[in-house]
Amino acid sequence: MSESPMNMASAAEDFRRARRRAAMRDLIARLTGRSDELLSYEDVRQKLRAQPLSRRELHDIPLDAIVGSVGRYTDFTRDFLPRRDSDAFRWVGVRRAVEGEVGVPPIEVYQLGQAYFVLDGNHRVSVARETGASHIQAYVTEVRARVPFAPTDSPDDLIIKAEYAAFLDQTELDVRRPGADLLVTAPGQYDELMRQIAAHRDYLAAQHGAAADLPSAAADWYDTRYMPIVREIRDQGTLHEFPGRTETDLYLWIVQHHAALEQALGWQLDPKAALSDLTSQHSPRRAVARLGGRLLDAVVPDALENGPPPGAWRHERRVNSYTERLVSDLLVAINGEEAGWYALEQALVVARREDARLAGLHVVPNAGARKSPAAEAVRAEFERRCAAAGVPGKLAIDVGNVTRQVCDRARLTDLVVVSLSYPPGTEPLARLRSGFRTLLQRCPRPILAVPGPARPLTRVLLPYDGSPKGEEALFAATYLALTWKLDLLVVTALEEQHATSATLERARAYLERHGAAARYQLAGGPAAEAILAAARADASDLIVIGSYGFNPLLEIMLGSTVDQVLRESAVPVLLCR
Repeated sequence: MSESPMNMASAAEDFRRARRRAAMRDLIARLTGRSDELLSYEDVRQKLRAQPLSRRELHDIPLDAIVGSVGRYTDFTRDFLPRRDSDAFRWVGVRRAVEGEVGVPPIEVYQLGQAYFVLDGNHRVSVARETGASHIQAYVTEVRARVPFAPTDSPDDLIIKAEYAAFLDQTELDVRRPGADLLVTAPGQYDELMRQIAAHRDYLAAQHGAAADLPSAAADWYDTRYMPIVREIRDQGTLHEFPGRTETDLYLWIVQHHAALEQALGWQLDPKAALSDLTSQHSPRRAVARLGGRLLDAVVPDALENGPPPGAWRHERRVNSYTERLVSDLLVAINGEEAGWYALEQALVVARREDARLAGLHVVPNAGARKSPAAEAVRAEFERRCAAAGVPGKLAIDVGNVTRQVCDRARLTDLVVVSLSYPPGTEPLARLRSGFRTLLQRCPRPILAVPGPARPLTRVLLPYDGSPKGEEALFAATYLALTWKLDLLVVTALEEQHATSATLERARAYLERHGAAARYQLAGGPAAEAILAAARADASDLIVIGSYGFNPLLEIMLGSTVDQVLRESAVPVLLCR
């Protein structure tokens, strides 16, 4: 049965409507700069180094997944609206056939990843979309590429995936490490990865005396350089902090951030520290918190800031068990005086126990003093003592306020070691002005305060009061008892707020649960005096204690147990956050 003139007119009107919409799409594309073009199959195939397979199967495919054409990619918009008036006769014929009893045959497409490219049937796709269909029958020939391709991929995505395909052609990582996903979200990044692999190949040649082929070097780089950092990214859940980015994006940022930090600080750093710093300083999810912190820092005096919450140092450094090292990098402040060298010697004791690196910091009053003979003498003596102890160490010389410099750099290390030359005073005004007290309040890491010559650190005293920072001290003391095999005495001073015999029993239960041996003591009288007396009686050479626990203003006005222990202790004091 032939179609009526009315149906012909209706189909022609549908075509004119589709042409007007196509013209509007093109105008919007010119105004916004966003492409509305169909993709060229051959262009995409060559960029992604794809090859068709011989298998051809009939399927219903989603119209929204058809993104390009083999030969007529300029004749239609990205959503297959007709661009040429000369297509009217053919388009109307297809439209009428769709409505007729005969119908239209399946189209033919190439499938690349999740996307399809029309080999035959562009007008059928256009009409099907115009009639509101969601799927269309198609003979599908699969095309294999080394990289994934999706219908939502933009021209920029195609550039990136073309670079990825070229990268895989050279490195063969998809063959040698099946399942490896090194996709990035910005063009040009594979050149940087290739530079790293080339440098790694040179390193392997120097190590083994023979040049490795590029794919072998790439596989070794992937195993020894790339994956350790990616595992840290996964362990820390860092991708959640950077929406829309990939693991390889973050790997490249961490490598670059790590190099920039080492150059700026003058230290060697663990990449894990660079990852933590990158997250805290640049995560979009933490932007509001960073802004709030800067505003607070601008209006609240340093001495009155609360500082990081209890346990934040362990969370940031992912220290939650006793099976891993507590300290990988130590920051030790060096002032060039005898007390500063005492701090260095004590830091060397810790570094040898923990197989850690030392990051020294010497702060000078102005830029001119950085290269002065006095500063260079400090550097030389620092390096001499580290070498004599067999501990890797590097000294940075910087300008500014000592307390702020130590606090800023501490976030990249695990422990801060400082001399206890000027402990907080006995009067409120002296405590308010105390740089040492401000350091304890603001520093994001535990602090080992050293009052005199280095101690061997064999007997440790833990004053335990059950407070949140007391719990951090309990964690550290348990680590020392288990890992360093120190003799541990736990003391609960009954005059501490909320401390009872049950408090001491809680510490006992915790230590026994983790298999740590200790002795326990309840003490009466003023807390600080009880702690100091116990340390003397037990010949302790280290006190591990929670840092300030109350409102800073209140402690400045009334003083604290911690202040008195710092003023009167003859042995190092480890203050835990």
